[in-house]
Amino acid sequence: MCGIAGLFLKQAGMQPDLGALLTGMLVTLTDRGPDSAGIAIYGATGAGVKMTVQSDTPEAAFAGLDVALGEALGVPVAMRVADTHAVLTLPEGAGAKAQAFAEARGLRVMGIGAAMEIYKEVGLPRDVARRFGVERMGGTHGIGHTRMATESAVTTLGAHPFSTGADQCLVHNGSLSNHNRMRRVLARKGFVTKTENDTEVAAAYISSRLAEGASLGDALEGTLADLDGFFTFVVGTRNGFGVVRDPIACKPAVMAETADYVAFGSEYRALATLPGIEAARVWEPEPATVYFWEH
Repeated sequence: MCGIAGLFLKQAGMQPDLGALLTGMLVTLTDRGPDSAGIAIYGATGAGVKMTVQSDTPEAAFAGLDVALGEALGVPVAMRVADTHAVLTLPEGAGAKAQAFAEARGLRVMGIGAAMEIYKEVGLPRDVARRFGVERMGGTHGIGHTRMATESAVTTLGAHPFSTGADQCLVHNGSLSNHNRMRRVLARKGFVTKTENDTEVAAAYISSRLAEGASLGDALEGTLADLDGFFTFVVGTRNGFGVVRDPIACKPAVMAETADYVAFGSEYRALATLPGIEAARVWEPEPATVYFWEH
């Protein structure tokens, strides 16, 4: 049920290959979930922030979008279109207003952040990655997911990764039993979810903890006490990459670490073609144990 891949690069020399490596890992896991797929890429940061939006009718929706948004914000806005997604570069601090503007025009906001871009659609991982040119993308770290839908519809918004905070996203293999109650708790804190997917609740939980001042490690630790069910979470932040499994840990997971990278896969075959894997330390992450790395 679903496949997860994650790659955190320690060496700058590997960064141009991030998209190609992560795509290869995810494609290998296609038969774990052929409904939809998505990848979050964390790249170099610059001035301002990036907002990734999606539309089922991109030709019409993206025509003049950068100009209209720039007029609404009172500043120039740059736009890069990739199939059904567009990445808009905004001035720092303009994310909330830009998101409201995009949603009022019927666009789906995939994520906002200084480093993060999210691309996800219904379809096989190879097809989704090809549509957006993910294999040509570089970056510092990234996470991906191929979905077998169980508790909500097969839609673009229902695909992983889910982003509920700036430069934050999460992918998940498993099922949460208390997501409806947690959805209400998080809404009272101002973290309102947009789908019925239980994974979005987990993402919002992490975002709420980080907003309260918790570290990524503490936020992941909190999932063990506050979220019920079977889960393996892989989380991305602007500088970090984290993994946690529930106390029973019935969902498969394997990790590998070398001097160059840390990698996660739902199965070892996702890691088998990574450079230097034959010399890597390879292990199964322990139940109820948090692992995270930060640049």
